[in-house]
Amino acid sequence: MQLEIRRIILFTAQLEAMTAFYRDVVGLKLVGQEEGWRDFVAGACNLALHRGKAAPGIRTPKIVFYSADVAQARAALKGRGARMGKLLENPEFAMCDGKDPDGNAFQISSRR
Repeated sequence: MQLEIRRIILFTAQLEAMTAFYRDVVGLKLVGQEEGWRDFVAGACNLALHRGKAAPGIRTPKIVFYSADVAQARAALKGRGARMGKLLENPEFAMCDGKDPDGNAFQISSRR
């Protein structure tokens, strides 16, 4: 049996703010919407938001989005109001961390 990730679910008490962030700031396409549920296409794996109290452990999950040009993606996200950290580059790849409205970590990376 081979399992593949199809969806990551984030639980949130701020469903509308999180929907706006992932739709309007990150630019994901909303493909499913039910009471308390939003589903976004995010490449090979969908990102879903589920209304409910988030209870992450000490270190929250991090969603990583691929971009061939991390600096350009970072600038675009900052321009749309995202909280983004510094651009980090090395010979193999570039990356930049950010936070969504609930404080969940996400990253833009050129690592394949």
